[in-house]
This record gives sequence, structure tokens and C-alpha cells, in this order.
Amino acid sequence: MNMKKSKATAILVAVVAALAGLAYWASIILSSTGIGETMSIPLGLDLSGGVSITYQIMDEDPSEEDVNDTIYKLQKRVEGYSTEASVYQVGDDRITVEIPGKSDANAILEELGNPGSLEFQLPDGTVYMTGDQVAGAKAGTTEDAYGNKGYVVQLTLTDEGAKLFGEVTAANVGKRLPIVYDGEQISNPQVQEAINGGSAQISGMKSYEEAETLATQIRIGSLSLKLEELESSVVGAQLGSQAITSSLKAAAIGLVIVMVFMIVMYAVPGVAASLALMIYTALVIVTLYLFDITLTLPGIAGIILGIGMAVDANIIIFARIREEIATGKTVQSSMKIGFKKAMSAILDGNITTLIAAVVLMGLGSGTVKGFAYTLMIGILLSMFTALAVTRWILYALYGMGLKDEKFYGRAKERKTIHFLGKKGIFFTVSLLVIAGGLVAMGVHQVKGTGALNYGLDFVGGTSTTADFGKDYTIEQIEDQIVPVVAGITGDNNIMANKVEGTTQITIKTRTLSLDERDALNSALAEDFGVSEETVTSQSISSTISGEMRSDALVAVIVSTICMLIYIWFRFKDIRFGASAIIALLHDVLVVLAVYAVLRISVGNTFIACMLTIIGYSINDTIVIFDRIRENMVKATGRITDEALAEIADKSLTQTLSRSINTSITTFVMVFMLFLFGVPSIREFALPLMAGLICGAYSSICIATELWYVMKVRFGKKEA
Repeated sequence: MNMKKSKATAILVAVVAALAGLAYWASIILSSTGIGETMSIPLGLDLSGGVSITYQIMDEDPSEEDVNDTIYKLQKRVEGYSTEASVYQVGDDRITVEIPGKSDANAILEELGNPGSLEFQLPDGTVYMTGDQVAGAKAGTTEDAYGNKGYVVQLTLTDEGAKLFGEVTAANVGKRLPIVYDGEQISNPQVQEAINGGSAQISGMKSYEEAETLATQIRIGSLSLKLEELESSVVGAQLGSQAITSSLKAAAIGLVIVMVFMIVMYAVPGVAASLALMIYTALVIVTLYLFDITLTLPGIAGIILGIGMAVDANIIIFARIREEIATGKTVQSSMKIGFKKAMSAILDGNITTLIAAVVLMGLGSGTVKGFAYTLMIGILLSMFTALAVTRWILYALYGMGLKDEKFYGRAKERKTIHFLGKKGIFFTVSLLVIAGGLVAMGVHQVKGTGALNYGLDFVGGTSTTADFGKDYTIEQIEDQIVPVVAGITGDNNIMANKVEGTTQITIKTRTLSLDERDALNSALAEDFGVSEETVTSQSISSTISGEMRSDALVAVIVSTICMLIYIWFRFKDIRFGASAIIALLHDVLVVLAVYAVLRISVGNTFIACMLTIIGYSINDTIVIFDRIRENMVKATGRITDEALAEIADKSLTQTLSRSINTSITTFVMVFMLFLFGVPSIREFALPLMAGLICGAYSSICIATELWYVMKVRFGKKEA
């Protein structure tokens, strides 16, 4: 691409102006985040607090199945306010809903409604179907042949409900079948025809708002249990402002280190990548604001990790440009060819991860869904900045006169490293590490401490509320109260927040014995002057229910299958996909070993951590596979086992610098998070660092070697 100096100057000025504008906008968003101004990103309960609503279960002796079903349905419902909302059982007969980023409990209660009984009745009042046979209800609009609008509620029924509904509507065509909510008739639709298939439409509403109200009542009434509001309050954050401040500090320092690294390693292209990286960072912040995505502690960590990974596409491109310069081509020609050759690796790696994000977004719930949104934003923006922004900056810098190849570098001829010759050692090391993790889990299980150190999110615990007589800040709670509680309980995963407008503080810990509760009450009385009469303790269930764990597992399995199919389609060889998936399983097991040996708390960040590692690892592996495919195409005739091994080793060697440099930039960002973050962030960053190292190791030392073994044993070697 030939570019005049005037045009190059104009492009650079436009890029700098865009960067300045985005940076200014991002700074306004960050400065107002959490303060409640119009330009704020909604923060999770751990960072900003929110509304807490406790419901009393009105049914006598509710079954565990009904309680769990009600919690799950409420969880899915409140995700409309925030993907990070949580629902959990308190004691035997209460359910608490916590919605982050909200401050008006009355408005939430009005919108959420009062969960009650829902009945579908025959004309004589006989109940033929109840709310638990309704899978969903949503408002919608229709338009007739004359363009007149109508407002409807679209019902989706369970399999059992669909069968009942089909039989009843077939026997009552032309009659009205009332829908009764909490003893009050809320709709009286007339049956036009027999309705089969599990979906139905209620028409006749005068406005969309009326349809939405009816849909909400039906959704709320589909709960398995009848609930009554017991209390509502606004709760403070579980972490102080220092969590955000330290994370921003980690991001800033990490970003500077990565930019310096890129400039030192790649000269002029490194400058282009650094400018694009700053634009990427600002775009992520702006996008979070525009799409109203709730930001939590794992979300902050995910964004910072994304900054490290965003340079990956740039590194692939720059490595290709250097290779072309090394063949004697001009810098201009090398840039054009470099971008073209890097395209397939960038697209394949990012599309594979994007598939996982879309599946997780559709099938996951809670933290998984929130993570998927952040992951998808990061992928799309990183591809845009690498393929569009970096390209234009690089061409503009070239047009400004930086045309000498010394500014771009020349790929060094490396002697091929024979990785495949060491595959036995690599496989043995991996098996030993995984076996060590499994043994550690077994030992802890036998001791009765649990194979993994499950946190509150997974197994529940004890909630202790006390009146401290003074208004503590979150920082004071963390610095003064939490250490005392940790000293008594030995729990490093304590969640503490305050009830706004009162001097009460709620402390959530692992499940405490009666003796431990007494010891905690005494310590609060002695150290903080708390009257033991004001202290109440209750058992609470996990916020990540069994259904949510099932959702996460199904989402991961489906996304893995989709990735396998995509890799098979793109590489025309199922062995590429199979070896990539086995390498991912290897990474998951190794990180599990880290959790088991170091006894890191397994909470809601655990799922996000595992998904991050999977996304990072598959991206790394695809880049190597793309180079193998390219080198296979260049080969002619039948390829012997030795020639196949040479191709694999050559491909690994050619992509080695890219794998190492990407790992360094990503590791730097997470290490800064570990260095400057609050304890809960460090607990998340530690296994993530282990996962990054493991992901790079499996891509270089496991995935390709597995592909080679499969290729030799289960297939022909024609190019």
C-alpha cells in the first residue's frame, strides 16, 4: 500500500485524536463509576453493594427439591437486573436475593412482584395446571393484515404442562379458561383452538405494559413455592474502594510494561501495537458502559487479562512481517503479505474462543454468563484493533518515512528444536503433575477437609449479623473486623458487608460449629463492644446452586463440542480438534491440582478462571496448528513419519517466539494484579498465572505431540 506523507500524517493525527477522545470518555466513566452518576458502569455487589431482599417460604415443610427449584428460577429471573445477582437459602425457611448496583429496594420489589401461587382453571374453577408447569412467559407485539398492532403474552410450557394444556384446550374450544394469581383472576382468555406443542399466546391486552405486567405475574407465579417478602435493605459493598484503585493501578503499570516490551521487541510495529492497545483498553471501558454490563471483581481481572491477550494478534502479524523481510522482500511488501498470512491464524484462534463465549452466554447463568459477555467484548475489540487500527498506524508510520527494515526487524534463522523427540518426557511430567493433584485431593477427602477447598459460593456457610454501634467503612471492616473473624474461624474466604442506614454488619464465613459461633460472639463483644443479644447466626446455602453448576458444565461441554467441530471443519482433520480438546482437559486438570495442593478457595471466580484458561490455551494451540497446516500444504507426495515429525518441530520452532512473547505479556498483566490486588484478587490471580504457564506448555509440548501420535497411528500422511 503506497501512502503519501500527507495522508499518513492525517491518519496518525486522526488516530491520536480518537485515542484522546476515547481516553477522555473512559476517564469520565471510570471517575463516576460507583458514584451513581449517568456515566457509571454498574458494579457488582462485591464492589458497590446493592439491594438485599429476604423472602419467607409460606409452604409448610417444603421439600429440598422445591426450594432448589425456586432458588434457581428466582436466579434466572433476577439476572434481568444483573448477571451477577445471587440467590441463596437462609436457614430452613427463607430465601435471600441480592441484586448489585441497585439502591431502591421498593422499586425492585414492585418490579419483581410478590411471588405467589399461579393457577390455570377450568370454567368451573377446577385447577388443571399450576405455575410450576410454565417454563417461561414474555410480552410481545403482533400485527394483523391491516397493520393494526396487538399485544400478547407468549407462554412456554414444560413437557408435562404442554400435554395437559393440549388436552384441556381441545376439550374447551370456545370457552374461557381463567388464569388466577394469588386468588385473583389476572386473565380470562378464550380458547380459539386446541393448542399443542408446548407454546401458547394470550392476546387482547390494550398495551405492551399490560402484556408485560401479565407476563411478569405468570413468571413469578411459576415458582415452586409461595414466598412472602420478609425484609429488604440496601447493603454495602463487600470490598472497599481500594479494590478498584489497586486494580486500576495494576492495569496501568501492567499496560506500561507491556507497551515498553512491545516497543523493545518489535520497534516501529511495537509503537503501532502500543497505540492500538491504548485504544483497545479505552474501547473496552466504553463498551462496558454502553452495554450496561455489570462489573465485578472477576470482571476486572478478566479485562486486565484481556489487555495482555490483546497483543497476541499483533505479535502474530509482526512475526510474519519479519519472516517475509528475512526472505528478501521489501518492508512494504512484507507488511502486506504478513497481514494476509496472519489472518487465518488470528481468525481461527479468535473464532474458536468466540464460539465458546456465545455458547456460554446462551446456556450459562450467573457468573458464567457475565464472564461470557466480557470475553466476547475482548475478542471482538482485540481483532478490530489488531486487524484495522494497528494496520493503519503501521502503514502511516511507513508513509511518514520509517521505511528501513532495521525499524521492523528480520526473523532470525533458528535451528529446528526437536520437541517431538521429548514427547515421552512431556507426557510423563504432565501425568505426574495431574496424578499429584488427584492424590492431594484424595488425601484431603480422607482427612474430611474436602477434595477441594470449596468456598461459600459452592457449599454455603454461616451468616452472622451484629449491631456494632458505629458506622464502619468497608475499609475499616476489612482491616479491623475481618482479621479477628479469620483468626477464630481459620477462614480466608470471608465476605463482610454493612446494611446501609444502620450500624449492622453481616459476616459470611464457612459453616461454623456451635463452639465456633460462641467464640466469635465473645470476640465481637470483647474487641468491638458488640452486645451479644444483637448477634444472630443462620446457615446459608450456596449462591451457586446445583442447577447453575449443571448449566456451567453443559455450557462448557457444548462449547467444547462446537470448538471441536469448527476445528475439524477448518483443518479438515479431526485429529487437530481431538488433540486440542485433550490439551484443554490437561490444562483444567493441572489447574485443579494447583487448587488442591495450595488449598485455594473454590468460589464463583473458579468458573471464570477455568474458562479464561480454556480460552487462552485454545487460542495458543490454534496458532501452532495453523502453521502446521501451512507447512503440510507446502510438502508434496507421501510424507513419512520422520518428515511429519520434522514439519511439526519446524512449525513449533517458527511459532515459539510468538508463544513465549504472548505468554510474557499476558503473565505480566496478571502478575501485576497479584502484586497490587486485594487478597481476594490475589486468590484469583494465583491459579490464573499457573493456568497461563500450563496453557503455553500444553500448546507447545502436549497438543502438537498428541496430534503427531494420532496422525501416525490413525491416518495417512499425504499432504
